[in-house]
Amino acid sequence: MGMKINGALPQPEQLKSEYALPAELAEIKRKRDAEIRDVFTGASDKFIVIIGPCSADNEDSVCEYVNRLSILADKVKERLIIIPRIYTNKPRTTGEGYKGMLHQPDPDKAPNLMEGIIAIRKLHIRAIGESGLTSADEMLYPENRSYLDDILSYEAVGARSVENQQHRLTASGMDIPVGMKNPTSGDFTVMLNSVKAAQKSHNFIYRTYDVTTEGNDLAHVILRGGVDKYGKSIPNYHYEDLMRLAEMYDSSGLANPAAVIDVNHSNSNKKYKEQLRIASEVMHSRKYSADVKKLVKGIMVESYIVGGRQDIGSEHVYGKSITDPCIGWEDTERLVFDIAEKSV
Repeated sequence: MGMKINGALPQPEQLKSEYALPAELAEIKRKRDAEIRDVFTGASDKFIVIIGPCSADNEDSVCEYVNRLSILADKVKERLIIIPRIYTNKPRTTGEGYKGMLHQPDPDKAPNLMEGIIAIRKLHIRAIGESGLTSADEMLYPENRSYLDDILSYEAVGARSVENQQHRLTASGMDIPVGMKNPTSGDFTVMLNSVKAAQKSHNFIYRTYDVTTEGNDLAHVILRGGVDKYGKSIPNYHYEDLMRLAEMYDSSGLANPAAVIDVNHSNSNKKYKEQLRIASEVMHSRKYSADVKKLVKGIMVESYIVGGRQDIGSEHVYGKSITDPCIGWEDTERLVFDIAEKSV
């Protein structure tokens, strides 16, 4: 056989029972979810900043980062809602490289999915308990989100997953905002079709069950840039792109039109320092056009304690990305304050 079964993993209900979200943290999530929902429905004019490491790789450094973020969030709370990126599943274009804490809770050791699903749940709970901030993660594997669906306040569907039927249908059963990224081709129509599917009710198979979803009215788009047929990055954060998207939303009939702009990936050509400039341009576009301001609800940034990236190895720098490069803490503070000032 081409597939070897290594063992059975616990059902989500079992893991949630063993590693339960305390009642006081569940209340924090309830309040945060309501506040975030108000932004996406237009009831609040606060601006959302989804920010954090490209991938969560170490519980202590991630929690230290989120705790710093909590202090920063308190200083800008009148204008911004900060959602930490705690991405525990890492998509890999070729299937090679670090796949996140779900696969390898310790990047220096062999993959262990049993330890991984425990580690990611414990990490998210610890982060809420210490910082008071509920976080975002990527829905890389639709069946695995059930291990975290009582904890997260935001989920993203990546560029390589956005055309997948199971991702779209699973998103339709969520009760939190889910951002559908444009595919790597940059096609807006594919992205909006994904939002349309996520906003509708569906009946399908999920984790061996026959399920029916209600549809997620908070499904929206994330612009992350695309690539042409030669692999060259094509950004889509410019004013003209945002106006085109606003026009397409107007004729789509979709609920709660909203966009989050990912200022890294193909928008920056992975030149991570460019995130500061791109964020500034996006905020300028919001000031220039009432339509763009109404549509663009937030920005997504890759940031960690130490700027840049490093390879996995013995000389590991604490709080530095082992996947894509991120801006460091000083740039993070400067960027968040700048966004808050320009969000009015």
